[in-house]
Amino acid sequence: MSEAGTVEAKMEAKMDAPPRLDVDRLLDDPQTRIIVCCGAGGVGKTTTAAALGVRAAERGRKVVVLTIDPARRLAQSMGIDSLDNTPRRVKDVQGAAGGELHAMMLDMKRTFDEIVEGHSDPERAEAILANPFYQSLSAGFAGTQEYMAMEKLGQLRARDDWDLIVVDTPPSRSALDFLDAPGRLGSFLDGKFIRVLMAPAKVGGRAGMKFLNVGMSMMTGTLSKLMGASLLKDVQTFVAAMDTMFGGFRTRADATFQLLQAPGTAFLVVSAPEPDALREAAYFVERLAAERMPLAGLVLNRVHGSGAEQLSAERALAAAENLEEGRIVDQESGKAGLRDSTDPGSASASDSDTAPRTARETGTDAVDVDQDVAVEADAHAGADADVDVITAGLLRLHAERMQVIAREQRTRDRFTSLHPEVAVAEVAALPGDVHDLAGLRAIGERLAAGVPAGA
Repeated sequence: MSEAGTVEAKMEAKMDAPPRLDVDRLLDDPQTRIIVCCGAGGVGKTTTAAALGVRAAERGRKVVVLTIDPARRLAQSMGIDSLDNTPRRVKDVQGAAGGELHAMMLDMKRTFDEIVEGHSDPERAEAILANPFYQSLSAGFAGTQEYMAMEKLGQLRARDDWDLIVVDTPPSRSALDFLDAPGRLGSFLDGKFIRVLMAPAKVGGRAGMKFLNVGMSMMTGTLSKLMGASLLKDVQTFVAAMDTMFGGFRTRADATFQLLQAPGTAFLVVSAPEPDALREAAYFVERLAAERMPLAGLVLNRVHGSGAEQLSAERALAAAENLEEGRIVDQESGKAGLRDSTDPGSASASDSDTAPRTARETGTDAVDVDQDVAVEADAHAGADADVDVITAGLLRLHAERMQVIAREQRTRDRFTSLHPEVAVAEVAALPGDVHDLAGLRAIGERLAAGVPAGA
């Protein structure tokens, strides 16, 4: 392609590019109170959430980062010995105008325990916490983690100690679990099954129990076979103790869902430039739109760039093959051929004049001089060969990098063609893992720049 054609192609690509996500503007806006980082697993949600928290705090916001990542990388990168269900101050982050950073890791069982303790008297709370069915429910029931993440978000927002909350969503198998699970658990705890189990206690008295005796005995007999007698007893005891609390679960789930829809909340869909991750991201973008939740944009992590994009993969591979096969053009003589090929006549004339003169001046035998010249020539030839091998290897590495860039660009273009309105911030891939505050700051700078290094 000609130089004019290349410039024209770049201008067209720029015109077709999606709007750039202005991360600093989002962080600096005092109306932004909640940022939710969501997306498929393994795309860097936790790192993105932490980097946003560090950058926002150092720009003057009072920030708390809530993570649900079980790998605990966030604590390590922030220099905190451990994170738990209580926000911890990150001391090494000093922001302008009173900016602060706190961080915490969701403990879903502890959060559930806090709900029980906060909405029942001490005696009833003790009975609930000791109930085997409650212990199973709070530790691993489907949707509990997502529900408790929303519960903790509501608690943090109600305290009003921070002007920005950054949420790292649970590593769900499906992006939809984060939105659906709280409603599912709330429906279960406030559903027909629970109301049926509560019915005997609510009717009360001999007449009520006599009225329900036949029907309940048939139902409990069936449930005993399905669940086991001991489990059914635990469930009934749990239901009786939790009677006054069930309506609150659904109410709080609905309130938090409305909080996510409200002005001041911004969703960032985090992805990687890979087909599966971007398909999940596109699905999430569509779901957020359907639920009328405010989408700020897409963070595209680990994007590769190059400072020599004018050298295409094809040209780099061709140059590498020329070097490896010794067909490179001799730049001094302007002749094509082997790099080490020389004109015997011209070379011997100068060498024959030089060797005897050197021998006469130094008193060294001419044969020794010829040997020294030959050794030196071999050394130069070996050095040239080593340079060629290294250069060819670098050219091939560059070709591979350009192929990766092209593949990522095609994948991103498919997403932006479906969602041209979504603002995008591309974050350049780092050479290693993020394990300290310096690494988080580097990610924050790349988020603010919005384009990969070398692009």
